[in-house]
Amino acid sequence: MTQTIAPRMRTLVLLFLAAACALLAAAGPASAHAALTGSDPQQGAVVDKAPAQVSVTFSESVSMDADSLRVLDPKGNRVDDGEPSEAGGTTYAVKLRSGLPDGTYTVAYQVVSADSHPVAGAFTFSIGAPSATSVSASDQVVGGGVVGLLYGFGRYVSYAGFIVLVGGAAFVLACWPRGSGVRTVQRLVVSGWLALTGATLLLLLLRGSYTSSGKVGDIFDLELLGQVLQTKTGAALVSRLLLLAAAALFVAVLFGAYDKREDEEKRDLTFGLAVGGTVVAAGLAASWAMSEHASTGIQTGIAMPVDVVHLLAVAAWLGGLTALLVALYRAPADQPVEASAVHRFSRVAFGSVVALVATGVYQSWRQLGSWTAFTDTRYGQLLMVKLGLVVVLVGVAYVSRRWTAQLADAVTAAAKQRSRTREKDRAEQREKKQQKDQKEQREQTRAKVGAAAGAAGSGDSKRAAQLARQRAAVEAARQKRVRDSDPHRFGLRRSVLAEAGVAVVLLAVTTVLTQTEPGRTVEEAAAATSSDTASSTDTATGTLTLDIPFDTGGENGKGVVRIDLDPARVGANDVHVYATRTDGRPLDLPEVKIAFTLEAKDLGPLPVVPDHISTGHWSASGVQIPMAGDWEVAATVRSSDVDQVTVSKNAQIG
Repeated sequence: MTQTIAPRMRTLVLLFLAAACALLAAAGPASAHAALTGSDPQQGAVVDKAPAQVSVTFSESVSMDADSLRVLDPKGNRVDDGEPSEAGGTTYAVKLRSGLPDGTYTVAYQVVSADSHPVAGAFTFSIGAPSATSVSASDQVVGGGVVGLLYGFGRYVSYAGFIVLVGGAAFVLACWPRGSGVRTVQRLVVSGWLALTGATLLLLLLRGSYTSSGKVGDIFDLELLGQVLQTKTGAALVSRLLLLAAAALFVAVLFGAYDKREDEEKRDLTFGLAVGGTVVAAGLAASWAMSEHASTGIQTGIAMPVDVVHLLAVAAWLGGLTALLVALYRAPADQPVEASAVHRFSRVAFGSVVALVATGVYQSWRQLGSWTAFTDTRYGQLLMVKLGLVVVLVGVAYVSRRWTAQLADAVTAAAKQRSRTREKDRAEQREKKQQKDQKEQREQTRAKVGAAAGAAGSGDSKRAAQLARQRAAVEAARQKRVRDSDPHRFGLRRSVLAEAGVAVVLLAVTTVLTQTEPGRTVEEAAAATSSDTASSTDTATGTLTLDIPFDTGGENGKGVVRIDLDPARVGANDVHVYATRTDGRPLDLPEVKIAFTLEAKDLGPLPVVPDHISTGHWSASGVQIPMAGDWEVAATVRSSDVDQVTVSKNAQIG
């Protein structure tokens, strides 16, 4: 049986490593949790005059430094003047130098979102007319490379260490007090503490490079480390280290003085350890809640306590499961985990699952915001995978619960059999004692002879002690074989091992989930971007831009018509119309007409027939807008002799 245990434990370790590799591969660069929702000038805009500043708006507050917002001219030289500053709400601006020449300019940003994740990107705008540029406007990569991989691995190990530390200690304290004297369980909990401590130190060192340059050489940059300590994430990591010092004292008492106390003293100490351990565990969980998803977005006052409960429930279930697995496979033969301990853990696990369901439903609603986010966003898709794994885990746990009940029944029957056996053994021992007394009386007469052979007896006693140790080892091995041959215990071990394997994968998915942009943020950012694209006014030039999808129903009849009205004021205006296919390529149409209607004043429609300039481009000048108001701008698009459609959108003009 021992030969079959080792391969299974090796399989679990390999599964752990495979899940960690999957985590690192899936995480890649950390997904941005603050999304760019607007800018001024807008992405791709062409302005007549150089703006005095450039501003960007995010879906949530971000942290910035002197280089977080940079504006580069076509040659790649910086033209921003001064440090970025808040311009109200979640909008941040940087001033530009005066006298900028015409051409295409690139705005690059690299910030840290309120939930600790780095965000980077870039876009362009043009002054006068677009030009060639040496700067790439593709999204900046942040949080990737070797530093990103190490940071992702550190997050995974920190979660695993927390679960093993808190869940293992809770299992000993609440389910199996005798386990405080079992060396393998002690090593498990201590390894959880070491893993969490080491991972926290690693994250603290990596943080500066992870959110800025991404260079390995910057890991030990003391200046960056000092900057990290002044951030919310840095404070959370330092708080975690301080709490781990208190956790070390807790572990020392639990596996030191606790096992040596009498029953009455142990009860008092159990109460103290339970209260102190709960406070320390809640504090450790809060170090995540105060710096990640729960600390941003809606209802943060509710979300952070809920997140703490969620993490504690995960630790109690999966950490206790790990401790049970170790106890079932590695506990000494003379200190097996009792069925009563397994039964108590089953109740703890059930309560943890209930807490997980309640807190998980709230977190899902808060992070998704709509049913469509389940399927349309990466966060929702990962969440569905996580829910599937939880369902599988609960199913396997149900099997374990059945094996627990059968084991308890078997233990009860065995206890009764042992009671009968002990009565029989006592009678045999009394008879043997009488025979032994008689034998001792006969041997007293041989005492002098025995004294003469004292030296030889000394050697015999050493051999006897050696034989006794061998017999004890043989007996322990026999007890272990008997214990392992119990079909109920064997079935329980297999189901618990399966639970642990699913839990390893579940932890990997959860870690990736914490690094993925929430579905609610993705949809809000998309809605804001769509709104800005559909109808926007450039404050520097007053140009109104409308993007209106159309479908005439015929061949090549789908696309988008863009209407630019300059300066979008009362009086004469220039109108430019652009037609593009769904893939963005210019689309030539037989006819395009524009009409303006102000229903509030019963004006219009005022027809405009623009001149065809080039492929997909029409223009008209001197278009008169008689008064300000909420005008309906309609575009009639004809793609063939019979296929035609009129689409419209309202916009404020004047």
